[in-house]
Amino acid sequence: MIEQFANRFVCDLVAYEPGKPIDETARELGLDPSRIVKVASNENPLGPSPLAKEAMRKAIEEAHIYPDGGGYRLRSAIADSFGMDLSNVVIGNGSNEIIELLCHTFLNREAELIAAEHAFVVYKLMATLFGAKYVEIPDPGFIHDLDAMAAAINSNTRLVFIANPNNPTGTMVDQDTIDRFMAKVPDHVIVVFDEAYHEFPDSAPDTLKYVREGRNVCVLRTFSKIHGLAALRVGYGLASKSVADLLQKARQPFNVNSIAQAGALAALADTAHIEKTRAVNRAGMAFYEKEFATRGLEFVPSFANFLLVKTGDGDRVFRDMLKQGVIVRAMSSYKLPDWIRISIGTEEQNLRCLEVLDSVLAATAVA
Repeated sequence: MIEQFANRFVCDLVAYEPGKPIDETARELGLDPSRIVKVASNENPLGPSPLAKEAMRKAIEEAHIYPDGGGYRLRSAIADSFGMDLSNVVIGNGSNEIIELLCHTFLNREAELIAAEHAFVVYKLMATLFGAKYVEIPDPGFIHDLDAMAAAINSNTRLVFIANPNNPTGTMVDQDTIDRFMAKVPDHVIVVFDEAYHEFPDSAPDTLKYVREGRNVCVLRTFSKIHGLAALRVGYGLASKSVADLLQKARQPFNVNSIAQAGALAALADTAHIEKTRAVNRAGMAFYEKEFATRGLEFVPSFANFLLVKTGDGDRVFRDMLKQGVIVRAMSSYKLPDWIRISIGTEEQNLRCLEVLDSVLAATAVA
């Protein structure tokens, strides 16, 4: 068997399972794709910015030409928007690629990566893939325990991941807690603030100040969520020049295609679309919180664009809702078998999701 020649830690890896696609669901269950509601992957229900769509249409005309390998225009616009230098910005094929670049650069068999127990599963996958030790810290109340994470740092620690707001819990660590944590972090550790949902809270901690101070910090952001460009796979890291320079060396050439760069550049400037998305998210969040409270369903208050709700046997609830054309996310892979995660959708999508959830929970109660 070929597996005997592969790295053991790759063979033992459990592959990441993304949210179930609409087309696959339609094929498997014989459903009309237009009738399926997908609220599983924290996508923007409004879709891409109109400005981004127009920019991408124009970019297609030059699809025969290799993209700008350095992403000069996009990186410059990102740098300008945060008052930073071009040298502080690294673009990636989604912010997931920046996670991989960090692991390429800093992990080995002797290194350790620290993350919270219920944080994004990709951190553990990446640590395992690079043969590093994964140190998982309990998160009481589903909130990162930064004091415990700081206490876990040792001479082998290279990366500490702090997802803020966190996926899949939606919780957020405050500024004072982060500042206290950063005061304890030694120079041999790179702190990664994964801020894919940074734009959704009314206010969020300032982690970029550590980049400006030249600390060993990388702040991750993405165009997949608030900007509605998940299919393009474009994200970025904001880091001190010394950290960013190393990541640039690990980066593949042409890792972000021209159409993605054009769409992201236009989306960055479309503040109206961002504000409209935030408004839809606030309304949807208020709707679910009210309805879950009325039904006595336990949920985790969220600062992102999704909610974690306790339904009992999340895998079964996922399957039964799927049969009715509503895709949510089961949480057993996050060691939360009694919970599901629901992304905030449009008003119509939210109503449909709740209707189906009610029917599934009612059927369970009768059984």
